[in-house]
Amino acid sequence: MASNTTSMKSQANARPSDRSDSGERSQELNPTRDLMEYFRDYAREKPEVVALWCLGIGFVLGWKLKPW
Repeated sequence: MASNTTSMKSQANARPSDRSDSGERSQELNPTRDLMEYFRDYAREKPEVVALWCLGIGFVLGWKLKPW
């Protein structure tokens, strides 16, 4: 019984990639990649909105960062 609880504790403390319960690697989180993928999909669906946002951001940055 003691060895069973020890093995359960070691499994609980193991990283998700170390566990071999299902034989598959767990899905890792990558928020930067997910955000970029979401933005690309949105830009493909609504290119006008993205273009206007880019124009607006460029206008504000150009206005505030006057290079002359």
